[in-house]
This record gives sequence, structure tokens and C-alpha cells, in this order.
Amino acid sequence: MHTTPVPTADLADQYGDRLRVCSLQFTGYGAVRSFAGPVRTVSCREDNALLHELLHMPGGGAVVVVDGGGSLVTTLFGDRMATRARDNGWAGVIVHGAVRDSASLSATRLGVQALGTNPRRAGKAGRGEVDVPVTFGGVSFGVGDILHADEDGVVLLPVDHLS
Repeated sequence: MHTTPVPTADLADQYGDRLRVCSLQFTGYGAVRSFAGPVRTVSCREDNALLHELLHMPGGGAVVVVDGGGSLVTTLFGDRMATRARDNGWAGVIVHGAVRDSASLSATRLGVQALGTNPRRAGKAGRGEVDVPVTFGGVSFGVGDILHADEDGVVLLPVDHLS
């Protein structure tokens, strides 16, 4: 399901307090600055093996929300993963942690937001979980939630938005 991005400020005006707004200030690194889609999640701290596995699958326009515990010690996402994500149909990646290869990411047609950068690569032990609820920035992200992201922020539509 490919979701057309809507400016997050417009969504805030439309939904008011019902819109779930992540309070963290992410930086955009990908060439796509506004993106949206259903959420898939990965919970992993300083280990991105599970994220690698997920991005090998067809994305169907989904956005991967990666909870790295806010760690900036190692990176969870880089240019090769971004190319794979783009080629497999993912709309974007939100990283509660660090990315690397920022110059290459800026040329990749994918939405990428993260807390910062670090050149050090993550471990590959496979620690973590896929498609579990993750919480950061005052928001719980669950599989299937509809996420919109742009330069103004990361938001989740209210659960009843289709009603």
C-alpha cells in the first residue's frame, strides 16, 4: 500500500490532539524529504542484522521505524541498506539512532530520518525483534500505523482516521 505524503503541519491542523506527534527532532538524510506509509518496526540497539533481513523483503510502500534506543555509538543504517530499501519498495526509514554514509544517503530516492551520524558500523549478532511495538519521543509505533514524515516532524494518524 503506497500512501501519499501529506504535510505534517496540515495533519496537525486537521487532527489536533488526536494526531500522535513524535517529540524527537530528527534530521533528514535521504533524497526524499516527505514520505508516508504503514509502519513496520525493528527494535535493535547497536545491532542491525534484523534490519538487513527485513529490507531484503518487499516493502510495499511501508516505513521501517527502527528503535536503536537513541544510541549514537554505532550506526544502524547506511548507503547499501538504503539502496536495497529503495529497490525493494520501502517508502522510508526512521532511525532512533545513527546512520552513516550521509553524502550517499542524500542522493538516494528514499525517505531517511535519524538522530545523527557516526561512521562506526553496527554489530551483526541478530539481537532485537521485528514487528513489535516500539516507543520513543512520546509515541508508540505499532505495525500498520500510518506514519507521515517531513522536515517538520514524524506523526502517526489517529487510529480512527478511516472512520
